Amino acid sequence: MMKLSAVSIMIFLVSSCTPKEDLDNDGVIQEVRSMFAEYEALVERDGLMAEFAFLDSTDDFFWVPPGYNSAISFDSIRTDVTANAQQMRSISLSWDSLRIVPLSRTTAAYTGVLIWESENVSGGTTRTRLLESGVVVKRSGTWKLLCGQTRNVEVY
Repeated sequence: MMKLSAVSIMIFLVSSCTPKEDLDNDGVIQEVRSMFAEYEALVERDGLMAEFAFLDSTDDFFWVPPGYNSAISFDSIRTDVTANAQQMRSISLSWDSLRIVPLSRTTAAYTGVLIWESENVSGGTTRTRLLESGVVVKRSGTWKLLCGQTRNVEVY
């Protein structure tokens, strides 16, 4: 009987010391979807440089853009985006599919297919489907892209 009580107490102590996170999956999913909708709207309205409002600028940030074989830093992304932004007249973004998986109240994984349509300053147009996956993190109440990768699936 003493053994059973000791085991019961151990189980109680371990379970009561383990933090329980009250995860509102639907709430996290809605917040992240809203962040992506705002991202799309601002980039379409203000251009490619508007995406910096949605990138985590900490040392934890990294991304693997289309055509790259390894991850690059925030500073490298800034250099590339700044150069490309000058060549863009207009951009339209929309998710063909988007799946968000909450990992905690402040972290979520996502994957989906993004439709990118753009016109450059010379009048040339591009339409492509991009496969993207990554992690978003909520810092100071705002969702940011922390890390991920994007690759061209189809250009048409």
